[in-house]
Amino acid sequence: MKIRKAKISDLRQVHKLVNEFAKREAMIPRSLNELYETLRDFFVCEDKGIICGACALHIMWEDLAEIRSLAVDKQYQKIGIGKNLVQHCLKEAKVLGLKKVFALTYHPGFFKKIGFVDINKSRLPQKIWGDCLRCPKFPECDEHAVIIELKDKK
Repeated sequence: MKIRKAKISDLRQVHKLVNEFAKREAMIPRSLNELYETLRDFFVCEDKGIICGACALHIMWEDLAEIRSLAVDKQYQKIGIGKNLVQHCLKEAKVLGLKKVFALTYHPGFFKKIGFVDINKSRLPQKIWGDCLRCPKFPECDEHAVIIELKDKK
């Protein structure tokens, strides 16, 4: 298995994977067009030509990015793929000079193991008025907000 930046040829598999989770109301659905537009946000995990995991780092503001569309195929879960995808996103965030990365999630414990902490969603106005307006659960969101502050290397 290998984690790498997504390519155009991966996006149909990413689309299927992400929208399987969206059907279960575990994340916001993504259109194929939206995935093409945000291709550079995505990392994927590939196993023998199959995309078994995906995760995006989406820049929200000059100092803030979001981990979004984290999805790992059911048969590949619980072996560290999700954690590795998030860690790749966090490394890229540091390289880009971002200070904070957040996620809205139904699994805050997963993110807390990586170093994220709880944050009140009201402290994320760019997010609330962006993707959240497209969510069928808005404004009664039941996701948890978590954030991590990235440390500068000294």
